[in-house]
Amino acid sequence: MITLDHIYILMGALFVAVAALSLRDRANKKRFGNAIFWSLFAASFLFGSHLSDFANGVLVLALVIVGGFNFIGRTAPPTTSPEQRRERAQRYGNGLFYIALIIPLVALIGTLFLKGSGLVDPKQVTLISLGIGVVVALVVGYIWMKPPALAPLEEARRLADTIGWAALLPQLLASLGAVFAAGGVGKEVGIIATQYLPLGTPFAAVATYCIGMALFTIIMGNAFAAFPVMTAAIGLPLVVGQFHGDVTVMAALGMLAGYCGTLVTPMAANFNIVPAALLEIPDYAVIRAQIPTAIPLLIVNIVLMYALAF
Repeated sequence: MITLDHIYILMGALFVAVAALSLRDRANKKRFGNAIFWSLFAASFLFGSHLSDFANGVLVLALVIVGGFNFIGRTAPPTTSPEQRRERAQRYGNGLFYIALIIPLVALIGTLFLKGSGLVDPKQVTLISLGIGVVVALVVGYIWMKPPALAPLEEARRLADTIGWAALLPQLLASLGAVFAAGGVGKEVGIIATQYLPLGTPFAAVATYCIGMALFTIIMGNAFAAFPVMTAAIGLPLVVGQFHGDVTVMAALGMLAGYCGTLVTPMAANFNIVPAALLEIPDYAVIRAQIPTAIPLLIVNIVLMYALAF
């Protein structure tokens, strides 16, 4: 049976390759820092579930030191030449996107049909299917486009080096959400909300939950961090417990409501600040462009949850 641990091993192996390629890149003056950083990141995937909490904490602190003190840098690794890229762009056109579309397609098919198959862990079928989709897309890309053998790994290194330390933010912020949940923050938020907000109707509970998800995401920078707090505070006790809403609808649309907050916060640095810096556009231009999408989308999520959850 394929489990999430197999996906972790796959990710760990990828970042081991990224670290190895970084180490041999003599054009990068910070190649040793890059190699150490991505080796530590690989170790978190390969050995994280087998290490103690203290050891994992030391590993995270080491990552923070290497990234925070600017020991990592980037170069332009060789993959395909500009001439090869132009030729293939002309030959394949928009068909290049087919490879990318394989990933969500396989993830959707796996989610729908693999849950009861016994081939994958039914509790993690979507994430496992996503990992399988990446592998399938990679194989199709090799067969169809016949790139140099190391091109996908070099491109992975280029992207990883471009994102840099911000690649850790989703995991770190999700961990922060778990810490807040374990510390009872969600319970305290729930107490405050029920005391000072009129939550006597399903719509009020849904609106508070969705708006709270967006606001906590704005503060914490990631919907994964906000989710355990707001779900413990409002989602489970009120939307599901008191008003008997569908927990699946609540969770799915709650996360989407959180992502509305992601669109408008500089705390989501890997989405809104790093890309702006790389493209050399004004710092908050991305956020300003996304606000007209975020607000209507939040309203739509509230309406959908109210219509579908009850």
